[in-house]
Amino acid sequence: MKQLLKLMHLLLLIGMVGIVNAQELTQTVRGTIIDQDTKTTLPGANVIILNSDPLLAAVTDIQGNFRIENVPTGRVDIKITFVGYEEKVMPNILVVSGKETVLNVDMLEAINMLQGIEITATQDRSEVLNDMSLASARSFSVEETKRYAGAIDDPARMVSSFAGVNGNAEGDNDIVVRGNSPRGVLWRLEGIEIPNPNHFANEGATGGPINALNSNMLGNSDFYTGAFSPEYGNATSGVFDMKLRNGNNEHREYSATASILGTDVTLEGPFKPGYSGSYLVNYRYSTLSLLDDLGVVDFGGVPKYQDGSFKVLLPAGNAHVFSLFGLGGQSSIAQEEMNEDDETKPLWKAEMKAKLGVVGLSHTYLMNEQAYLKTTVSAATTSSASFYDIPNENDQLYNVANDDFNRTFLKGATTLNYKLNARHKLKTGAIFTRTGFDVIAHYWNFESNRLEPTLSQEGNAENAQAFVSWKYRISETVSMVSGMHYMHYLLNNNTSIEPRAALRWELKENQYLTAGFGVHSKAESVSIYLAQQRQPDGSFTIPNRSLGLGKARHYVLGYERMLSPFTHVKAEAYYQQLYDVPIENKAGSTYSLLNASDWFTTRTLSNDGTGSNYGLEVTLERYFNRGFYYMSTLSLYRSLYTAADGVERSSSFDGNYIANFLGGKEFSVGDEAKHKTLFVNTKLALIGGNRYTPIDLEASIVEGDVVRNEADPFSVKGDDIVKLDVAIGIRRNRKKTTTELKLDIQNITNNQGMVNEYYDHATESIVKSYQLPLLPVLSYKVSF
Repeated sequence: MKQLLKLMHLLLLIGMVGIVNAQELTQTVRGTIIDQDTKTTLPGANVIILNSDPLLAAVTDIQGNFRIENVPTGRVDIKITFVGYEEKVMPNILVVSGKETVLNVDMLEAINMLQGIEITATQDRSEVLNDMSLASARSFSVEETKRYAGAIDDPARMVSSFAGVNGNAEGDNDIVVRGNSPRGVLWRLEGIEIPNPNHFANEGATGGPINALNSNMLGNSDFYTGAFSPEYGNATSGVFDMKLRNGNNEHREYSATASILGTDVTLEGPFKPGYSGSYLVNYRYSTLSLLDDLGVVDFGGVPKYQDGSFKVLLPAGNAHVFSLFGLGGQSSIAQEEMNEDDETKPLWKAEMKAKLGVVGLSHTYLMNEQAYLKTTVSAATTSSASFYDIPNENDQLYNVANDDFNRTFLKGATTLNYKLNARHKLKTGAIFTRTGFDVIAHYWNFESNRLEPTLSQEGNAENAQAFVSWKYRISETVSMVSGMHYMHYLLNNNTSIEPRAALRWELKENQYLTAGFGVHSKAESVSIYLAQQRQPDGSFTIPNRSLGLGKARHYVLGYERMLSPFTHVKAEAYYQQLYDVPIENKAGSTYSLLNASDWFTTRTLSNDGTGSNYGLEVTLERYFNRGFYYMSTLSLYRSLYTAADGVERSSSFDGNYIANFLGGKEFSVGDEAKHKTLFVNTKLALIGGNRYTPIDLEASIVEGDVVRNEADPFSVKGDDIVKLDVAIGIRRNRKKTTTELKLDIQNITNNQGMVNEYYDHATESIVKSYQLPLLPVLSYKVSF
C-alpha cells in the first residue's frame, strides 16, 4: 500500500509539473547577422539570451541566420559577438506568444584586434542606423512608437518628444525642428524621397492630422534634426528616414486592431517553404467613417479615410535582393455650419479631398565582400481638392475659394557603398526626380467682386542630386565623416553645392564629443514658383518662377555620456544661419516664407531674406530596463528672421522653450499562468507658444477677407501649451495569440491654451483657436 501511495504521489507530482510547464509560454527568436558596411552575412556569430537559465544561445549558419527556440515571453536582452567585430547588446527585446521575434542586426568591424584584448560595447541608443550620421540624429523603434504616451502609434507625433522638436498644438502632426518651419522637413521611405505621407494634408505642408503609414509596418528608423550626412538633400530643418520591416519568411502571422482612429488588419508570411522571400500587407479604414456608414454616428464633418501599405521581399540568389513596396491612402471631410439663431441660414460650407499613392522597387546587389550597390525607382501621385462657400446678402451660398492640385513623381536613386577596410568607407550616389503637375486655384477678389485664378499651370519640373561621403575611423575612439551634396533644380536652373562634415570622439570611456557642419538647401513647393499675380491691365504674370533655393548653414556641438549601461545624457548646442530666404520683394515688407507652414503666396518674392536659429538641448534618458524607462528633455532656443524692412524679429516658431518628461512602467499582474502585463505610460509637456500677427478687424471687414497688421508681425505670443498625456493598457499572452487593450488619452487635463486667431467672414468677427482638447483613443489589438 505504501509503495502504491508513493507511486500515486509521484504521478501526481509529474502531472502538476506537466501542468505548470504547459502554462509556460515561449516563442522563437531568430534573425540574420550582417556586416554594417557591406551587408554581407556573418556566419559563426554567437547569439546569447542574457540571464537565461538554462542558457539559450545559437550560432549563425553559413547565411548568417540564427534561431533560438523556446524563449520565454516577456522582455529579454540579447548579446551578439563575432571575432573581429565589436560586441553588440540589444536590451529589452519584447517577446510575445502571438508573433515570432525576427531581428536583422548590423555589426561593426573592429579597427584593432590585438591578442588578449576583448572589445566590448556599452549599449548606446543614441547611435543611428546610418553610420554616416554622427551628430543631431536619433534612431527609434516601432515599439517606442507604440509605447510613448500621446503618440497614438504615429511616428510623427512620437518624435515631438525628442529634444528640439515641437508639433502643432491645434492637432496636426507637423514637425517643427529647432524653430524651423515644417516646410523644411524631408520624408523618405525605404531610402527614397516620398511626398507628404499624411491624410488631410494642405498644399505645401509636410504634416497632417493622421499619418497614412501604419506603425505596424515600420522597422527601426532614423530622425535627424540638423547637420545631415551628405546623402540627404532637399531639406533644411529635419529628415524622417523611415524603414519598412520585412514580413515573417517562415510562418504566416496576422494581427488586427480596432481603435477610435482606425480599424486595420496586417498580414505577413512566406511565399513558399524554403524560400527566404516574404510579404507584409496592411489595410486601415477610418472607424468613424465606418460607424457613419452604418448609421451609428450622425454629426457633421466626419473624417473619412483609408490607407494601405505593403512590402514584398524577393531574394534572387546570394548576390541579389529585390524589394517591392508601396503606400496609398485617400481622405475626405465635408463640413457645414449653420446660424445658431436661424438654423436654416448657412454660415459657410466646405469640403476637402486628398489622395496619395507611392510604389517603389529596390534592388540590392552584393558586388563582393567590400561593396554593394542599391538602386531604387519609384512612382508616386498626390492630389488634393477643396472648396469654400459663404452666403451672400440673400443667404445664398457662393464659392469664394476652390483648388485642385495634382502631381506625379518619377524618382530614381542609386547608391554605391564601398568598404576599403575597417577604417575607411565610401558612399556615393545620385538621385533624379521628375515632377509632373497640374495645379489650379481660384480665390474671390472682394475688391473686384469676382472669382480670379491665382494658380493655373501644368507641366514638368526636374531635380537632380548627387553626393559623396567618406567615413574615416581614425582610431577606435575617433570617427569622422566628410563629403559633399549637389542639387540642381531644373525648373529654374538653380544650383546648390553643399559641403558636410561631422566628428565623433570618445574622450574617455563612455564620454563622447560630437561636432557637425553642413550647408543645406530646399526647393519650395511648385505652387510657390508658379503662382500667378494679376496686373492692372487684367493680365497675369508668374513673378516667382526664377526664385532660387533657400539655404541654411548648420553648426552643431554636442557632449554625450553613458551614466550607466541604461542611462544616457546628451547636450547639444547649435546655430543655424539661414540665407537666400524667399521674402517679399517690396521695400518695408515684413513677409518671409520662414513663417509659413503650408500653402502658397502670390506675392513677388526674392532670395534676399535671412534668419537664424540657435539654442541648447539637453536629454536625460533611461532606456527601457526591468520594466521601467523615462526620458526628460529641455530645449531653449531662439528663431529669428529678417525681411525686406531690415529688422530682425521673432519668427512664427520662436516659442523659446520646450520641456518634456515621459516615462512608463510595466507590471506583471494577476495569476502568472495568465501572462498578463499591465503598462502605464505618461508624457508631460510644457511648450512655449508660437507667435502670430494680430488681425486688423476693421480692415478685414472692409476687405472682406482677413487682414493682419503686417507692420507689427508675430508680435503676439500664444499661450504656453501644457499637455499631459496618459496611456494605460494590458497585454496578455496566450499559447498562440497576444492581445492588447490600450487607452491613450491626449491632454487628459483638457487644458485650453489659446494658440492663434482667425477672421470669420460670415460673422465679421475674430475667432480664437485653442489647443486640441481632451482626446481619448481606445484600441484593441490581437496578434496570432
